[in-house]
Formats: sequence, C-alpha cells, structure tokens
Amino acid sequence: MMSSLHLTCGWLQQLLVVLMRLCLTFAGPLQPLDGTECTAKTPASYILVFTGHWSPQAFPKQYPLFRPPAQWSKLIAVSHNRHFRLWEEGAPASAGVQNFAELGVTVELMKEAKEARKKRMVGAMYRTAGIPNGIGHSSTEMLMQPRSSLVSLMVKMIPSPDWFVGVDSLNLCNGNEWKEEVTIDLQPYDAGTDSGFTFSSPNFPTSPPENITKITSQMPNHPANSFYYPRLKELPPIASIKITRQSRSPARQTPMSNHILPNSISPQRFSATPLDCEVSLWSSWGLCLGPCSRGGVRHRTRYILLRPANAGTPCPELEEQAECVPHSCMKRQ
Repeated sequence: MMSSLHLTCGWLQQLLVVLMRLCLTFAGPLQPLDGTECTAKTPASYILVFTGHWSPQAFPKQYPLFRPPAQWSKLIAVSHNRHFRLWEEGAPASAGVQNFAELGVTVELMKEAKEARKKRMVGAMYRTAGIPNGIGHSSTEMLMQPRSSLVSLMVKMIPSPDWFVGVDSLNLCNGNEWKEEVTIDLQPYDAGTDSGFTFSSPNFPTSPPENITKITSQMPNHPANSFYYPRLKELPPIASIKITRQSRSPARQTPMSNHILPNSISPQRFSATPLDCEVSLWSSWGLCLGPCSRGGVRHRTRYILLRPANAGTPCPELEEQAECVPHSCMKRQ
C-alpha cells in the first residue's frame, strides 16, 4: 500500500513539472504590462497647465478672426489605467469623442468615462473652462493614484469641423517614482467624422467615418486645407501642456484661476510662419482691340485667392497681354 502511494505521488509530481514547463514555454518571460505598472507607495498631486499658441503669426492661413474667432473649448482630462483609452490615433472616434470634437459637447464623453470608472479603469475626471482666444492658458489640479497613473486629455479647436488637440495615455509614473515635470507640444488631430477642409467649413459628415489622424503641414494634401503649408516640414506647436508635481496636497494649494500663468511658467515664442500668395488660374483671352496686322493686343486676368503674410512669396502679375491673332479681332466703333 505504501509503495503504491509513493508511485502515485511520483507520477503526479512528474505531471506537474511537465505542465509547468508547458505553461512557461507558451507564456514566455514575465514582463511589465506595457511599462504602465506603477508601484509608487503614495498618490501624487499635479498641476496641469494648458497653453494655446494658435496665433495669426504662427498660423496665418484662413485664421478665424470672427464668427467665431479662434478659441479653445473646455479641457477634459481623465486619469486611468492601461485598460482605458479616451482616444487613440489610428482608431475610430467613439460617440463621445465625435460629439466633443465636432460640437464641444462633453455629456457623452463624460458618460463613457463614468462607465469605465465603475469598472475601475478610470480614476478621476478633470476639466477647465474654455479659452476665448487662440492664445491663452487654463489649468487644473490633479491627484494621481498609482492604480491610475495614466492621463489622457482633449481640447477642441473652435471653429473647426472636428479638430482637436490632446494627449493619449501619458504615464506620470516611472516604476516606483512619480515624474516631477512633463512638457509636451501639441499638434492638431482630425477625429475622422467630418470632411470639412477649413476652420469654418459647414457640417459635412464623413461616411463611413475614418480613423483619428494627425494633421500635418502637408496632410491632408490639399491647398484648401487650413493647415496646408507645403514649405514647412512640420507645423509649429499649436498648443502645449505642462504638468508639474506639487509638494503639497491639492487641498492645501492656493486655487489657480484659468488664463493666469503661475510664476514658473512663461509663454513660448514661435517664429512667424510664411504664407505664400495663391492666385486663381488665368481667365480666357479676351478679344483683340486694334488692328490685327499690327498694334492689336488681347488681355487675360487672374485674381488673388490668398494674400501673402509673414514674408511669404509675393503675388505675381494679375494681368497679362499678348499680340493679337487674326481670328480674334474686334474693330473699335
């Protein structure tokens, strides 16, 4: 009986070893999940400052001056873990992202975040007031927890079809330590739900919707696009964020007003973006005036589509004349 028991235990032990080897073979080496696991022992308090750099000097093409002028919507920020995405480049926009990018409405976006919070994927949600100009500042305080060390945010550009700036899953934790300061320059994104080319384009739904894409100086590759600057390798930053860790808890901080920069932050200066003149195609040649054999001339014209700015290429001649040809003459009365 005793020997039979020993044989059974030995067989089970060998089977367990084989199963463990198989598990290790298929699972591979144990690694941190996307480097997002935060092992900090305590939460961290941060202040987030959003700065808009949307000026007519940096972005002179079709710059919105009225009805409405260039401005920024309220900022929406969410702290979360790796299982949640507020938005993602190359992925389709959710209903909440679409409503926010097109209309600046936050109801659906906040609803999505609240549903994720019930599943412990989202930690907290933050917002700031809108900025009534293209250049300005807004801020909010954030309390980051180790279990939700990522932050994502969005700000809509007004006016625009469905354009926004934002940050996707920025990790403020590095292993067991919180980062002291992070500064990021922001570029515009297209939510892929409206096909308008210019800031003030009428509503033109994209059907079927496309994925979220970054807008560059040459993409979309169309002269009518408000961000089309073929002379530039890349667009200057249209906005930026600075996230700074605070030494005290948010409850003990002096409240900061939107649009007022703390002393440690100064506005950035960017060089003016040159805007070249754009003209229409030539019109058809007009009829000749004067004798066809000698002295007669004909004219054609073109007009300015976009005036130059910031030392851009000046406009060419808008009128041209040439010698008459016999079959297009008109005698003076």
